[in-house]
Amino acid sequence: MPEAASAAAVRATIGDSEFDRDTAVTRRAPGVYDLDLSAGWTIINAVNGGYLLAVLGRALGDALPHPDPFTISAHYLTASQPGPAVVRTETVRTGRTLSTGQASLFQYDDEGNEVERIRVLASYGDLDALPDDVRTSAKPPAIPPMDQCFGPEDGPAPVEGSSAITDRLMLKLDPATLGWALGQPSGRGEMRAWFGLADGRDADPLSLLLAVDALPPTAFELGLKGWVPTVELTAHVRCRPAPGPLRVSITTRNLAGGFLEEDAEVWDSADRLVAQSRQLARVRLG
Repeated sequence: MPEAASAAAVRATIGDSEFDRDTAVTRRAPGVYDLDLSAGWTIINAVNGGYLLAVLGRALGDALPHPDPFTISAHYLTASQPGPAVVRTETVRTGRTLSTGQASLFQYDDEGNEVERIRVLASYGDLDALPDDVRTSAKPPAIPPMDQCFGPEDGPAPVEGSSAITDRLMLKLDPATLGWALGQPSGRGEMRAWFGLADGRDADPLSLLLAVDALPPTAFELGLKGWVPTVELTAHVRCRPAPGPLRVSITTRNLAGGFLEEDAEVWDSADRLVAQSRQLARVRLG
């Protein structure tokens, strides 16, 4: 965590934080929203996929009659860049407990032509209306205490502009999944970390959409390097997270044909599984 953020006397709150400002959308007309994609959530020059998912999730939350994303599936068509964008939403169906909508984010190329960057289909409901009945065999990931884990600030200085998103995250990685950073990847395709926002803002359903796609790629622990762009990502939000840091666990079991899957689980401070995701990503071999 940056020193300024860790020493801040006032923690950011849900609705009043950098994340909220940077995912804000302005309704231009019914179902049409204007926004600016912030350069603060980039990796190299590309905008992070989880941040994009949260932006589209916020627009759909305004367009649909239910407040919370339950499931959202995204296809990443072209790489998004910082700057102006437009989101167009469409209500597919509304019901008593669930509503379904779709949304696309567009930007403009050098000739002024509109280019679709990402398209999602999502179902929304009310997390606070769900029954408190949990029957699960899932267990929280075993991660060492936070003071025994390591963040970007503990490594060598990054290349300027290479990963602006890390300045906005509280990310402490499990040493058992950090072999790649020492030139000794484990080959297991696992990544685990404590996760939060650097300004202390607690998690909510929208920031969970960021959390499932904010850790370093599991491809690094498989001995691969470079950008691992997401092709498709589906996230499930299971309940509203309790205040406090999250624990995120991501695993890959199969890399074939230049593609791998990443399965993520997000656990809150009350030991509840609050979000899950699966994505298909492309890797560079050789």
